[in-house]
Amino acid sequence: MLQSSILDFPNRGKWGQSSYRGNCSGHVIKGLLEHFKPTKFLEVFAGGGTGKDVCKELGIKNSVHLDLNTGWNALTDSIPFGNDFTFSHPAYWDIISYNQVNSRSHPDDLSNNMSYEEFISKLNTVNSKIYQALVNGGRHAFLIGDVRKKGKYYSIIKDMAWIGDLEIHLIKTQHQTVSGRKTYNGTFIPIAHEHLLIFQKNQVWQVPVKLTKTSEFDLRVFENMTWRDLIQGALEYLGGESDLNSIYEVISESKKVQKNQHWKEKVRQTLQIHANFHSIDRGKWKLNIA
Repeated sequence: MLQSSILDFPNRGKWGQSSYRGNCSGHVIKGLLEHFKPTKFLEVFAGGGTGKDVCKELGIKNSVHLDLNTGWNALTDSIPFGNDFTFSHPAYWDIISYNQVNSRSHPDDLSNNMSYEEFISKLNTVNSKIYQALVNGGRHAFLIGDVRKKGKYYSIIKDMAWIGDLEIHLIKTQHQTVSGRKTYNGTFIPIAHEHLLIFQKNQVWQVPVKLTKTSEFDLRVFENMTWRDLIQGALEYLGGESDLNSIYEVISESKKVQKNQHWKEKVRQTLQIHANFHSIDRGKWKLNIA
């Protein structure tokens, strides 16, 4: 049973194919089924057969298990209607290529080499289909991990669409990962967790959808930025030291400057009164990092 928001299963259990890479722990599926007691269970991305084995052990006969391995395409094929609980555990982008695992290639495999934006778009398509196929009051339990690729961190749950009402957010610890078997130097911290989000369908037609939008803003457009932070940013931009004229030029288009007629005097005053800045010559300043 699920007893807290932290799930920790050191072993994956006896269910399914243990050799199937990325296979979900059967303890997760078993805990969900025992907790929510669905009348009709649907598993999407059934993979190595873990969910099917769990249902067999629990005596759950009204269950359906779908996967590309068995000829079902999550992007193009319809999802059986009438289930009140769906569990899905999709590929974590292209971190594990299931084309290589299964010795077959399919253009709609979510683990194919594709851009992150394309992956999120396809994942949103599948999740929307899952939501539509739920009966009103039904739930979608979605298990996914974060990804680090070429030094950049990707939070899939942050970037995907949240479809339905979020009922529960569980954190699952990961065991026996490739990164967990290595020793790292420096500041690198390996990912050792996954997210289990449980969304509920509470309305037939009205669908609550949350989207994350990433935008870039120039900090100089914010009027509440302090003079010290504005000048510090200019000096950092200029390599740590600069003459006054270059500082003036960098910040000249900022909102703070445009609202102050005597802004150059304010810049000189700020440089003189804050320990962040050090005069190295007449009209030339350096940023103190320490």
